[in-house]
Amino acid sequence: MPSALSIVINNPSIRIGALAILFFGFSNAATAPYQAVIGIREIGLSNSVYSLLMLFAAVINVSASVLMGIVADRLGEYRKPMLLIALFGVSGYMLVYLVGNATAFVSAKLILLPIFGAMNSLIFAHVRADARNLSTGDMIAVNSIMRATISLSWVLVPGIVGIFLVNSGNMLLAFLFSGVCALICFLLVAFCLPRAATPAVVNNEARFGLMASLAEIGSRRVLLRIIAIALICSMLHLNDSIRSLIITGQAKGTVADIGIVAGIVAALEIVFILLWGWIEKKVPQTLTLAAGAVLYAIYLILQGLASAPWHIYAQTVISALGAAAIISIPITYLQELIADRPGLGSSLIAVNIFLGAGLGALIFAVGTLVSSYSGTSILGAIVGLGGVYMLYTLDGTGRRR
Repeated sequence: MPSALSIVINNPSIRIGALAILFFGFSNAATAPYQAVIGIREIGLSNSVYSLLMLFAAVINVSASVLMGIVADRLGEYRKPMLLIALFGVSGYMLVYLVGNATAFVSAKLILLPIFGAMNSLIFAHVRADARNLSTGDMIAVNSIMRATISLSWVLVPGIVGIFLVNSGNMLLAFLFSGVCALICFLLVAFCLPRAATPAVVNNEARFGLMASLAEIGSRRVLLRIIAIALICSMLHLNDSIRSLIITGQAKGTVADIGIVAGIVAALEIVFILLWGWIEKKVPQTLTLAAGAVLYAIYLILQGLASAPWHIYAQTVISALGAAAIISIPITYLQELIADRPGLGSSLIAVNIFLGAGLGALIFAVGTLVSSYSGTSILGAIVGLGGVYMLYTLDGTGRRR
């Protein structure tokens, strides 16, 4: 891992990419935990309107990520797309802060900020293109550092912003902070990213067109693997909904326990992401991801059986260890599915997030309908293990379908 860190530090293009994704993470971490409260309680949206807003925003985000990936591959460079996308973030956050009404919030949340979300895929695409001469092991390690950088932003920012919001009494200040971070992201790309990075080579081949690119994503080889990864990642999205309910329910914890547990897990994730990056260089990628997914499934089962606060705290290590694998390893795996197209391959990260979140919501709906929160947690583990089995069937030892 030290060698990968030296690659990030010594390569100006990758270093700026890491800083850009740090501030991208800051911008999201400052507002995401509070958006429901701001939208419903401060702006005055109904629960149903906010739910629809979240659904359409997710669709626009994955669409923008795929389309910008296609455009970037066709242009043969990532600077211009990143600059354009960063402006959507600046305008979206500042619109909510300056206007502060329902129309501004809906416009930003529905259009501007979901498009800004494509910045994540574009930065990973830029780093992959710029690191194209690295070995697979080094590329995996670099991606681990990039993903750990995002996790770092979520450790640092939400608590600090929360303290300022409590003292100010105006929750819209979170959007001002996010707008400034998005602006810094824009300035880093505009003035600090070396212009020699990933030199532009326009690609006019038919396979770089819109329909051909979408067909490549929908091909059996790619789509089945995306589904397998989404089944595994659905465990993370389900736990985002179920953990707080179990902590304050059957585990007899408090709201304070929710925040403490989340902070412990987030901090441990950073260390474990780097650990998995080191393991990936020595162990086959599919086996590494399967091991992490099995650990997380075990955690969900244990969480479903928890009956006291100390049970939840005792599970934080296995939770963070499994989660670190699931949020970091699929990045390189998905990029490798369309290895010669960094933009389109990296857009699969957004596709996976969209599908994983949808599956997580479906598991939550079915589980809570037929069982308790405890049963839903265990059901999520079963679905995740199904994803592991599917992945092994496709890419296990001696297999490639």
